[in-house]
Amino acid sequence: MNGAVSFSLRSALRRLRVALAASFIGLLAGPALAGPLEDALTKLSTDKFDQTEAGIGEVVASGAPQAATIIEAMGDNRLLFKPGSVAIKTKDGKLVDAATMQPITDDFGYKPVRLNNRVRRALEAAVGATTLMSPDPAVRLSAAEAVFKSRDGGALPALDAAIAKEQNAKIKKALTEARAAVLLAKPDATDTEKVAAVETIAERGDQDSLALLNAAARDGSPIVKLAAESSIGAVARHLQVLNAIQNVWYGLSLGSVLLLAAIGLAITFGVMGVINMAHGEMVMLGAYTTFVVQEFIRAKYPALFGWSLPLALPLAFLVTAAVGVLIERGIIRFLYGRPLETLLATWGVSLILQQMVRTIFGPTNREVGAPSYMSGSFEFFGLAITYGRLWIVVFSLVVFLTLLVVMKATSFGLKMRAVTQNRRMASAMGIRTPWVDSMTFALGSGIAGIAGVALSQIDNVSPNLGQSYIIDSFMVVVFGGVGNLWGTFVAALTLGIANKFLEPLAGAVLGKIAVLVFIILFIQKRPRGLFALKGRAVEA
Repeated sequence: MNGAVSFSLRSALRRLRVALAASFIGLLAGPALAGPLEDALTKLSTDKFDQTEAGIGEVVASGAPQAATIIEAMGDNRLLFKPGSVAIKTKDGKLVDAATMQPITDDFGYKPVRLNNRVRRALEAAVGATTLMSPDPAVRLSAAEAVFKSRDGGALPALDAAIAKEQNAKIKKALTEARAAVLLAKPDATDTEKVAAVETIAERGDQDSLALLNAAARDGSPIVKLAAESSIGAVARHLQVLNAIQNVWYGLSLGSVLLLAAIGLAITFGVMGVINMAHGEMVMLGAYTTFVVQEFIRAKYPALFGWSLPLALPLAFLVTAAVGVLIERGIIRFLYGRPLETLLATWGVSLILQQMVRTIFGPTNREVGAPSYMSGSFEFFGLAITYGRLWIVVFSLVVFLTLLVVMKATSFGLKMRAVTQNRRMASAMGIRTPWVDSMTFALGSGIAGIAGVALSQIDNVSPNLGQSYIIDSFMVVVFGGVGNLWGTFVAALTLGIANKFLEPLAGAVLGKIAVLVFIILFIQKRPRGLFALKGRAVEA
């Protein structure tokens, strides 16, 4: 039985190889070769897998203008048949005849062309063959990647023709790599061809390359094995370096999130000495403000959806700053000098805010969409970078630098620093410390709110959103030095990178425990953190 299946597969591949090679002759010949399309469609209407597989190759080989449309429709399960007729279901649900592309009025009796794994592999190769010469560069690049993954030997003639005509360097490189992958999988390729293919694959240097080289080292001839084994080590080392750099990037992106969540807490904790357990709920309120803004824009002005985040930023700041002022004026101002009681009071406030949000918005997660400029990803020297994370990193840096300017170059910042270093002396010099406390709490809460806008793009918007970041925020503040912005910046990035390197080794939970133990040991030696504030601090 296995012998029969193997023989059938080899026969199918031979037929497909001939068909794909003939496809480019058909493309050059134009409508003169449209006749064979009818024979191919006849095979697609038989509902037999071997006939369907052969029909795919013949559709490509026909060179008909609608060949690519037929192949695409089959891949989308939009190719229908009944005895003697094959139809394409268009995107708007209408039927057209696959041979003539004319509308069909009698759509009774049509059913989808069935696919199995062998037919799907033949279909993948056919998609690559019909799109390698597409005028759209993105389509050609995608087709090259499809052939690289399928590694079907029948695509070689199509690849050679495409490489000869390709002018785009990036696409030509992808086509060359696809050709090398095909040669490595081709049993009758010469050792010289395979050794050259090994070199090409090694230059690609990703996980797919490593898998191909391992297969070549296992199954190839002695010469090919030697070439593959010598390349495997270099690719593995390259991947290790790339993985380390990727972890650094992930750590920086996590650190930027921690910076956004902690920087407001660093201000309130440093100036006021208040342990604000409701700080995470300010982040949560900022995220829900973003949700409300997006829902309003979706309902009233859908064309402005791309502006939803820029519009949400100032609104989130104002909403959370106002809530912060209410908390400070209504509760915290009566508890200054009693940090344990502020901790308990703000913890109660956090529970009230969570329940309020559950009552208004419900307990389930809310969807906050990503504008087009925050969707997708790109590669940078082999690193996978998502636009959303990149924007958050840039945004956190902008917030940090803006806050530095406020602290260093404004009257309010000067008063805040004076109160931080010596509250009694600042009061004696005429600074209204209650006003500074209120505005400081509003500023810290407002920054937490705009952190919520950013976090809405990478985390679930739910009543429990703030709880995920409050402990990490306190660790960042204590590790960096209470009230020191540069300390918060360094601590956030350091802990972010440390977490990303520890997670693969110890797991997410043990990694966080290890970081916590490190911070406990660290503050035994440096109780004021990495960057302790300098000043006489009469109250110390």
